[in-house]
Amino acid sequence: MTRHARQPLLRDRGEQSRVTNEELFFDLIYAFAVTQLSHRLLADLTLVNAGQTLVLWFAVWLGWQYTCWVTNWFNPEHPRMRLLLFALMLTGLALSATIPAAFAAAGLAFGLCFAAIQVIRTVVVLVSLPRDHALVPNFQRILAWVFLSATLWIAGGLAEGNLRLAFWIAGVACEYAAPMLGFAVPGLGRSASTDWTIDGGHLAERNQLFVMIALGESVLATGASFSQAPHFDLPTVIALMAAFAGSVAMWWVYFDTGSRDGTEAIERSADPGRIGARFHYVHVILIAGVIVAAVGDELMLHRPGERMDTAAAAVLVGGPLIYLAGNMAYKRIVYGGTSLSHLVGVVLLLALLPLAFVTDRLMIGGLATLVMIGVATMQTLHPRKVRS
Repeated sequence: MTRHARQPLLRDRGEQSRVTNEELFFDLIYAFAVTQLSHRLLADLTLVNAGQTLVLWFAVWLGWQYTCWVTNWFNPEHPRMRLLLFALMLTGLALSATIPAAFAAAGLAFGLCFAAIQVIRTVVVLVSLPRDHALVPNFQRILAWVFLSATLWIAGGLAEGNLRLAFWIAGVACEYAAPMLGFAVPGLGRSASTDWTIDGGHLAERNQLFVMIALGESVLATGASFSQAPHFDLPTVIALMAAFAGSVAMWWVYFDTGSRDGTEAIERSADPGRIGARFHYVHVILIAGVIVAAVGDELMLHRPGERMDTAAAAVLVGGPLIYLAGNMAYKRIVYGGTSLSHLVGVVLLLALLPLAFVTDRLMIGGLATLVMIGVATMQTLHPRKVRS
């Protein structure tokens, strides 16, 4: 009997689940997706495009997060699960490639790819489980919800303009509401969070790794923008330093103590499924902040001395602002209260907005970085305890 034949289908709940090489390989597709999203936003800094990009980001996160929950229960080293992940990677690669034209010629391709990811994953899980397994009712309910969502995504792909956007907003709302409602289905009942027998430490680590992917993409985008700068003059060098320091500060705010304490909080919880679901919602906000901040860094590096306009102010200040808001929500789950350092940071960032229109990109980007450094420093000097 080969080693792979001996691999169990389900993870052993008697021991802590580790993140496997298969999962890390799977995540590479989402590094590409994050890059595509940031480039899409940078190419057209309008309110309409920002809303469209947000909807696409919500879809990308859904595809990754639902797979993350599946690999929390199922062993990615089992041949069937490994092949499933590779199939999802290929579909995710196609989905990511369509992001720039998702609201143009590639709409149907994006909708079909997303629908395939959500439905095929769930069908494979159901086929793989014994009919009397405790997870079967939950995945039956999930299948009903993703079928409904798939219909909306495909309908949106067939539609155009605002109608496409409306269908896809409905598709996003459907899948984000489903866990809140316990995936309730007439005749099948609903799930309780206590039914989601997850390994909290594994789920926390998977979310942390996606934050690292987004921050890594931000650093790579900074390096690429610097390499393409027409002049390596002093303002451009200072912009590079400010962008890099901002990424380090964002890393520090999340990973210094919060990520470790988040893991501890979910592992100690009597209901890790409930906390895991909350992590699902707050990380989509937190990582959106990283994506927007990466766009702001590119703007600052392209023309550091250019006077600010509304779009530039929105991303240079909005990225760190969204990131801190996501971290505040995350740490409220972990610590049970509002983080003073983060609240101070939000107030200071908001105070930068009136100043933005009387100065240049480098000044605002640099000041936003100083705020993030201040938040990281304050957080380190005044650590908090995980709530019991």
